Amino acid sequence: MTTPLTVLVIGAGGREHALALAISRDPAVVAVHVAPGNPGTASFATNHPVDALDGAAVAALATELGANLVVVGPEAPLVAGVADAVREAGIACFGPSGAAAQIEGSKAFAKDVMNAAGVPTAQARVCSTLDEVTAALDEFGPAYVVKDDGLAAGKGVVVTDDRAEAIAHAESCLATDGHRVVIEEFLDGPEVSLFAITDGTTARCFEPAQDFKRVGDDDAGPNTGGMGAYTPLPWAPADIVDQVERTVIMPSLRELERRGTPFSGLLYAGLALTSRGIRVIEFNARFGDPETQALLARLSSPLGQVLHAAATGTLDQTGPLEWGDGAAVVVVMAANGYPGTPDKGGRIVLAPDTDTAHTIHAGTAFGGGHAGTAFGGGHAGTATGADDELVAAGGRVLGVVGTGADLAEARERAYAQVGATDFASGFNRSDIALKAAEGRIDLPSFYATQES
Repeated sequence: MTTPLTVLVIGAGGREHALALAISRDPAVVAVHVAPGNPGTASFATNHPVDALDGAAVAALATELGANLVVVGPEAPLVAGVADAVREAGIACFGPSGAAAQIEGSKAFAKDVMNAAGVPTAQARVCSTLDEVTAALDEFGPAYVVKDDGLAAGKGVVVTDDRAEAIAHAESCLATDGHRVVIEEFLDGPEVSLFAITDGTTARCFEPAQDFKRVGDDDAGPNTGGMGAYTPLPWAPADIVDQVERTVIMPSLRELERRGTPFSGLLYAGLALTSRGIRVIEFNARFGDPETQALLARLSSPLGQVLHAAATGTLDQTGPLEWGDGAAVVVVMAANGYPGTPDKGGRIVLAPDTDTAHTIHAGTAFGGGHAGTAFGGGHAGTATGADDELVAAGGRVLGVVGTGADLAEARERAYAQVGATDFASGFNRSDIALKAAEGRIDLPSFYATQES
């Protein structure tokens, strides 16, 4: 017999809107609450004010609501141990412990786990001084890859051929109290995001997706939290999911368990398909944003039940995730100025959702300033304007999702929805999934050799 689920989703961005929406469509789910939520989640769920970083407050809210599943969306509450507090209150929680979330909270910790588990990844040096940084840059040479060891809302990485820019980023990271810098060798080849839902023992992998980190077309400009994504990847090796599960996901889970920090939740592997094979760029401890918005548009499995199984250690009783046919593309509409200081308060008039295109809220508010916190957008703020007027309240403001028989049709529908959206103070990339739709992504020759 299926357990009726009352679900509380923690967070306020596009990832949480997409998660709550997919959960609400699960026939076992009787109620969906989101805290603090956003105007998009308010249209089908009940929003509640809460400090998402306060584990005791989250646990108290879950208890008050009678929730039997809490889903923690953003990385900062996970690293802060919010999932621990919820579990201590006797409530099932989807999300790793604070100790296990260090797989994202510290890139140095993640490298140590990967090396111990034999997971293929880039060579790296963990640096605490500028002298160590310059030595590592000289060792690896350009392109230089410089990563803040701590959380940086998706914007802590610089990849550049300019040594002075690399050093400047390292200096800014080191200036943050307690932060170290990780210098890595550059990995060639296209990047892939692959998620795995896990209870620490069993894993259920998603289909792969690809996101777009740079702010501008043709991957110009600085890194962002993500300007768009698409799935599936018609150019990827046919066995990529099985290969990553075997060589990356399961060895990492076993190593985390061996250390006494078992990982239960969503393990996100950011990958590069290099000339030497698959290499892990990074791990995240939560659903990726914006990839989740595209992936959940195609997921057929009942998400609430799968997350509850992972949270209760019964994932082995579920089957592999099931997917609808076709493709999905999400285009992020961001506020002018992002990823620097975004222009807040810009008026938004949404295009109506259809069966093939819908809009996810990432950093929006109503003009009176309520529902204005924007975890997913990376910038929180109070908006101005009429109380019932939707306005921009963050950096990444909207995620417009299109679905279709293939990537070309999904792109066409997503961009048509973008064009029908009135957001004069926003911008978006025009090339999300374009190369993939046109068959212009080439794998290194290594993969042709593997398949021959």
